[in-house]
Amino acid sequence: MERRASLLVDAKDSILLVIDMQDKLLKAMPNGVQGRIVEQINKLLIASNCLSIPAIITEQYPAGLGHTSSDLRIVDDTVIIEKTNFSCMQDNDFSKKLDGIERKQVILTGMESHICVLQTAFDLQTQGYQVYVVEDAISSRSKANQYNALQRLRNAGIVVSNVESVIFEWLGDAKHPEFKTLAKLIV
Repeated sequence: MERRASLLVDAKDSILLVIDMQDKLLKAMPNGVQGRIVEQINKLLIASNCLSIPAIITEQYPAGLGHTSSDLRIVDDTVIIEKTNFSCMQDNDFSKKLDGIERKQVILTGMESHICVLQTAFDLQTQGYQVYVVEDAISSRSKANQYNALQRLRNAGIVVSNVESVIFEWLGDAKHPEFKTLAKLIV
């Protein structure tokens, strides 16, 4: 069987990147966004774990912003990298870890859309990675900033997707052994 079309995510070539999902940042998000973004990212974390897709979580300046929200369903072997750079790619620990995984599709989620997500996406793309920003799993304090970031990402040729599409592209087939388990996440 041939490899998937290049615009679809491929479970064998994907990495899930969760950017800066820290409680202090979550509290700054608009009403109703906090629970939604945690729920959507949890679906991807569960699916990535179920399908053996590596996940990396970053924390922006945890001394000031605290650590990753305890509401996220993180498995023990998930890598958490502290950073101060807005672009994850400008952090040496992150870049080394990403290079060591040897996968070329990065599925981006987290906060904030117009800062860390956007800068990371552009740097990843420049470094030859296929970048997929998950629109319903990102957020900014301002909707206008989020919309602007999404427009800039699309204009740069970065694929903007959604949680359901990513999970079903990872599965690829209703006959996949994990289909029934993961399909329950989409209700």
